Amino acid sequence: MKRSFRGEIFLYYIIVFVFFTVTVLVFQFERERKYKTSQLENTLDNITEVTYKFIQQNNLIGKNEVSRVAELISILPEPNTRITVIDKNGKVLYDSFVKNYPLMENHIARPEVVKAIKEGNGAFIRTSATTKQDFYYYARLYPDCFVRAALVYDVNLKSFLKTSRIFITFMVVLFILVGIVLVWVTFKLSDTITKLKDFAVRAGHNELVEYDTQFPENELGIISTQIIEIYNKLKKTKDDLANEKEKLFNHLDALDEGIAFFSSSKIMTLSNGKFIEIVNLFSKKEVISLEKMLDSTSFNKLNNFIDQHIGKTPGQGESLAKLDYTVSKEEKFFRIQSIIFADNSFEVVITDVTRLEKRRLMKQQLTSNIAHELKTPLSSIRGYLETILENWPIPEEKQKYFLEKAFFQSERLTSLINDISLINNIEDAGELFEMKSIDVKKITNDVYEYFSSKIEHNKIEFIDEVSAGTIINGNESLLFSVFQNLVENSITYGGPGIRIHIKCYHQDERYYYFSFSDTGSGIPKEHLPRIFERFYRVEKGRSRSTGGTGLGLAIVKNAIMLHNGRVSVRNRPKEGVEFMFSLSKK
Repeated sequence: MKRSFRGEIFLYYIIVFVFFTVTVLVFQFERERKYKTSQLENTLDNITEVTYKFIQQNNLIGKNEVSRVAELISILPEPNTRITVIDKNGKVLYDSFVKNYPLMENHIARPEVVKAIKEGNGAFIRTSATTKQDFYYYARLYPDCFVRAALVYDVNLKSFLKTSRIFITFMVVLFILVGIVLVWVTFKLSDTITKLKDFAVRAGHNELVEYDTQFPENELGIISTQIIEIYNKLKKTKDDLANEKEKLFNHLDALDEGIAFFSSSKIMTLSNGKFIEIVNLFSKKEVISLEKMLDSTSFNKLNNFIDQHIGKTPGQGESLAKLDYTVSKEEKFFRIQSIIFADNSFEVVITDVTRLEKRRLMKQQLTSNIAHELKTPLSSIRGYLETILENWPIPEEKQKYFLEKAFFQSERLTSLINDISLINNIEDAGELFEMKSIDVKKITNDVYEYFSSKIEHNKIEFIDEVSAGTIINGNESLLFSVFQNLVENSITYGGPGIRIHIKCYHQDERYYYFSFSDTGSGIPKEHLPRIFERFYRVEKGRSRSTGGTGLGLAIVKNAIMLHNGRVSVRNRPKEGVEFMFSLSKK
């Protein structure tokens, strides 16, 4: 028999309240038991503390007069208190309940003593092996002995430790009162739900336009009124949809996204030309049958999603099932979105997001690399400054040494931030760079002047065969960065005594073609395809040890691409490396 809503909600309320009641009772009993046990053990602990102070002040163990502990018995608050003094080996030195205590067996294995050894104090309820009485024992470990206090575990003590039953009576009365309230609440709630159900059923059969039943002035009443208004609006909207259908067809054909609608049996009922075009990219052969549109393996996730949700009608208030994922095909990325409607038909949208996805992956990798690269100079600066602060005062020459090191790392950090800013500006705001007629010969001359002291110091032969009048339409700052990074790499990694050679070896109507080479040690062949990647280093830690940022060649590549050129690299036949790149004249 199907339960009513009223019965179900009442049952759920009762289950929750019973669980709450039992939990509170268990918690209260346990809390009261622990509280009374703590009170008792606190009293016994005070007795052991007073006893030990008496022993210590009178040096009773040293004088072998432990029996004088009997003098304390008369002043203890509990008349049935038993005091036992035990040495560290378990021998009983005194027991207030046993006259022949020297003959008592070793107590080192008594449960309360074992606990005291482990935890410093221990309590246990058991029958005494000597007196045959039940005791509540409490033992405490001191530097030179154990002091044990015990109370006879009689009716009075058991009554003291027993938890009160008054709280149970209170909870039972409260349970009855809450039950009565729940009966009234569920009746009121179920009455409103029943009225709302009748409206929903009649509205579902299109039997109702206006509803004259009065709902209560509460949240459910407001919801019911809103549902009626929504129903009327939906009916009006349904009539308006026919007028908008033609607009939809025209709109689909104008979109850049591929859109298609399918029935519950995966038969395409409507699509635009872009959808057919994109789906053909995923198929190994030309698509002929509309029924086989989604047969490609790239749509496996989509098909699984559809099979999982078709046939499940969403309940009232439930959102429609949606899918959103990205696939790649022939170096392109496509975003596939789908939504299943209430009648189990569904829509599929395919968007070409190749550019956005590649940029996202590049940004993600760049962010990770930036965080990694920033750690090294920041850690170094912090380390040098911490060394000064933690060892202050230090000699002036050491201060200067550490400050120079910190300054060097700050310069490196500044260069790294500048390079990151530059490469981001090239990629994200390249159109903002001012382009004008530039003589490349002037750029190469400026670069030589910039590095002249290093070139002379390293005895480098600098050959510049770029002719004056080599005019291109470009940005002076970016072109300077191209030649600056190339020359700086040669000086840094090529070694002293090398030859740097710059020349324009060819031109046509659109481009000048340049060659930049040196006679250094070159680059291992396996690294050549990746040297233009951000933060890529041929040797691990190479740029860090020489102060580079790892972005120089990435800046070179992006700056050249902004000037509509291309760049490549190769090792020279005998020695050194050669960069070949083009720059657009216009």
